[in-house]
Amino acid sequence: MNRKFQASYKFGLIGGAFCVISFVIFQLLGIDPTKLSMLFGYILIPVFLFIGIRYYRNEVNDGLLSFSEGMTAGFLIYSLIAAISGIGIWIILMISPSLYEEIKAQKIDLLEGNKELIVEQMGIESYDITYQSLLKMTTFDIATNDFIWKIIPGLFFTIIISIILRRNFK
Repeated sequence: MNRKFQASYKFGLIGGAFCVISFVIFQLLGIDPTKLSMLFGYILIPVFLFIGIRYYRNEVNDGLLSFSEGMTAGFLIYSLIAAISGIGIWIILMISPSLYEEIKAQKIDLLEGNKELIVEQMGIESYDITYQSLLKMTTFDIATNDFIWKIIPGLFFTIIISIILRRNFK
C-alpha cells in the first residue's frame, strides 16, 4: 500500500490543486464556479487517473498491473483530488462570504426561474422543500457536493482505466 500511495499522492495533490484553481478562475470570470469546476473535474480526473495509474504500472511495478492494483492507485488519486478540491472550495467560501452569498443567490434564482417546470413535473411540495433547503445551504454543503461529484466519476473512470492499463505479464 505504501508504494501505491507514494506513486499516487502527487497526482491527487496536483489534480486537486487544479480543481481549486479552476474554481477561483471561473469565479473571477463571472461564471458559476460550482458547475464549471465540477465539469472541469470531469476532464481532469480521468487525465490524472490515467497518468497516475500508468506511472504506477511502468515506474513502480515493473510494467505489471493487476485490476486491483489499478483500482487501489486510482482510488488514492481520485480521493485526494476530491478531498483537496472540497477542502479548498470550503476554505475559499469561508474566507469570502460574499462569494458564498453570490453562489447561493444564483442557485435560488435558477430554482425560481424553473419554478413552473418543477411544479408541473414534481409538485409544489417538492419545489418548496428544495427552496427551503437552498435557503439553509451552507459553505460545507457546497464543498461536500463538489467532493461527492468528484468521487462518483473517479470510481467510474478508475474501473475503465484499470481495465485498459491492466497488464499481468511482461
